[in-house]
Amino acid sequence: MKTWLIVFVTLNFFSGILSAQNKDVTEMYSFRVGYDEDENSLRRFYTIIGSPARCERFKKFYSDYKAQLEKLPFEQMSTGGKVDWLLLKRELDSKLFQLSVEESDYGKLTKYVSLAAPLYDIEKLRTRGIHLKSQEVAQQLTDIRKAVISMTAQLKQEPNLPPQLAHRAEEIVKGQQAALKSVFDFYNGYDPQFTWWVTKPYQKLDTALMKYAGQLKQKVDQSLLPKDDGSGIIGNPIGREELIRLLQYEMIPYSPEELIDIANKEFAWCDVELLKASREMGFGDNWKQAQEKVKQSYVPEGYQPEAMLKLYNESVDFLKKNKLITIPPLAEETWRMRMIPPKQQLISPFFLGGEVLQISYPTGEMDHLDKLMSMRGNNPHFSRATVHHELIAGHHLQGFMNNRYKPYRNYYTPFWIEGWSLYWEFILWDMKFPQSPEDKIGMLFWRMHRCARIIFSLNYQLGKWTPQQCIDFLVDRVGHERANAEGEVRRSFTANYGPLYQLAYMTGAFQFYALKKELVDSGKMTYQQYHDAVMRENAMPVEMVRAILTNQPLTRDFKTSWRFYQK
Repeated sequence: MKTWLIVFVTLNFFSGILSAQNKDVTEMYSFRVGYDEDENSLRRFYTIIGSPARCERFKKFYSDYKAQLEKLPFEQMSTGGKVDWLLLKRELDSKLFQLSVEESDYGKLTKYVSLAAPLYDIEKLRTRGIHLKSQEVAQQLTDIRKAVISMTAQLKQEPNLPPQLAHRAEEIVKGQQAALKSVFDFYNGYDPQFTWWVTKPYQKLDTALMKYAGQLKQKVDQSLLPKDDGSGIIGNPIGREELIRLLQYEMIPYSPEELIDIANKEFAWCDVELLKASREMGFGDNWKQAQEKVKQSYVPEGYQPEAMLKLYNESVDFLKKNKLITIPPLAEETWRMRMIPPKQQLISPFFLGGEVLQISYPTGEMDHLDKLMSMRGNNPHFSRATVHHELIAGHHLQGFMNNRYKPYRNYYTPFWIEGWSLYWEFILWDMKFPQSPEDKIGMLFWRMHRCARIIFSLNYQLGKWTPQQCIDFLVDRVGHERANAEGEVRRSFTANYGPLYQLAYMTGAFQFYALKKELVDSGKMTYQQYHDAVMRENAMPVEMVRAILTNQPLTRDFKTSWRFYQK
């Protein structure tokens, strides 16, 4: 490494030590901020997705930063600094892995995507404002167009591609189209010669590339695609090997099969509690009839927002009365509401949270049965179980605190985001927040739903269940309205949430719950101290939250090992 780089890294690190005298940062603060800003600078410059130059530059960038990271004095850091070090290394390794896949894919697609590769060179000249020889550029674009048209016609004779490669090919060609547009938009009108020579060749090549990208998208080996099982939902199961890789990345030391077994154990607990509530309501062991009565408690049309406000007030009053967490007054003041449009409700049939509480409820344009299913599925007892999940102390408070405490920690993970919010459903159940059997059935509905998410999402990703089987499971085992179950499955497999997202809810909640037992039940912390401490560390894998709060010994070669589930 060059002398100047060693000096930079050393100064950068010790600047972080000085910053770490503030409890809201660690020794890694300056290094992490520098990395983020450098990465953002490169992203703003290398904008052409799929280009070999972009891939190569980011490979070098991540490799260089990894080398710098390795030279930092890890052993001298605080536990929080070590956590930041480990999580940045994890991020760098993951990004280098993804770039190696991208590079390999490009090599397999050279025949299809090299036709318009000269556009990369022209776009590179454009970034520095080099005056182009417009007549030569016009000829280049014309030649590329001829080659693209020829290959488009030839595609029918070419072998079909695996889905991943077809998607990558489309992405690369669209990137080339973006490079072409970048050049044209820069010079057109400002360079008269360019406008005169290049306008027509540009328009024709742009059309040819658009058609070519569309053809490549369709060039998929259909035998490798999941078949429509009648649900109309077609996702992309990733298989066991990729599931295990992603679980390791998220610091979850359990196999998919172990997680399904855990979910079934939790389901059994829910079954016992559900029968207790059903009997208390006078329905004996017919819990579906008891649940049906709860569903019929929906509020009239037009009153759902007001009903949500009432539930929110009850929840926050309970949190304050029991001194469970510090709630900044501004967080209470600034959350607001939005109604979810009918089309979005096909994917989000229940309300969503954050600073904006997004409410699902029927509109006049919906079919009669769809209106009833939406109202029944969003009844007050079901919603009372999750209002704290979506607002305070869940998603809204998470976002509020993340923006104010250690915001340099960009370690997003659904196991922290969703796990924390669901953890509150566990805590409030334990503290007897649900008073009536109807409230208990509402809370149990969602708890069973989260068990079901682990079971159906993993079985689907393992290739064992179809989307229709997942829908039927939610209807039969949890008691979902069918339209809501369809929306849930569609959301899970087609809305870009990621294959681990649905299992992250309950799995992350188990982690926070286990840490609560370790710190609160043992008397080492009060509920408020524990919850406030979590909120001041920002998002990260929960095992790393535990490392900080319990001062765990950490090494450079850390491997996930916390077997957090206890039953």
